[in-house]
Amino acid sequence: MALGDLVGRATVVVLFSAMAARFVAYFLATGRVTGLFLVASELLVVVLTIVRRRAVDVDRAWWARTVTLVSVAGPLLLRPGAGPSAVADWITGLLAAAGLLVVIGGKMCLGRSFGLVPANRGVVDTGLYRLVRHPIYLGYLMTHVAIVMAFPTVRNIAVFLVADTAQIVRALREERTLMRDPAYLAYMRRVTWRLVPGLF
Repeated sequence: MALGDLVGRATVVVLFSAMAARFVAYFLATGRVTGLFLVASELLVVVLTIVRRRAVDVDRAWWARTVTLVSVAGPLLLRPGAGPSAVADWITGLLAAAGLLVVIGGKMCLGRSFGLVPANRGVVDTGLYRLVRHPIYLGYLMTHVAIVMAFPTVRNIAVFLVADTAQIVRALREERTLMRDPAYLAYMRRVTWRLVPGLF
């Protein structure tokens, strides 16, 4: 394993551990569950990052690496807020749970083809990938919106806007790499929406 890859994996584990500790401590102090769904979602990122398979084609451009870093690290910087929630905890909990289910569904389809940096680890077109080309990113977006509604601090809103904008750019970079594969071009003709059916 290359040193850079090892450092990247270790960084993800450290950031996740710090984020998980914050949200678990907040849950134990308040009983509010919304943050735990973010912990579960990001735990899947950590596990799949560690066990992922080697890519056939990787986008090694500095820009791709930068948007990947921002989109992965951003959610790990979200924090529970001391102030009131914008909406009831059960609503944000349901939205976060729905987002987590979408993430789990997408990652189960990908399995070891999951990766962080835009790359071709094999074209997947089953399950949720029959509806949109980036269901995992949709699930992340749902979970992050729930967290911002539950903990509407200036910090969380700023992190959300920057990280999820980077997530969308990352999806576009990923598609640019995958489009070099004829199988992905055929998949794009079958599944026209990237993230949200009827919108994007």
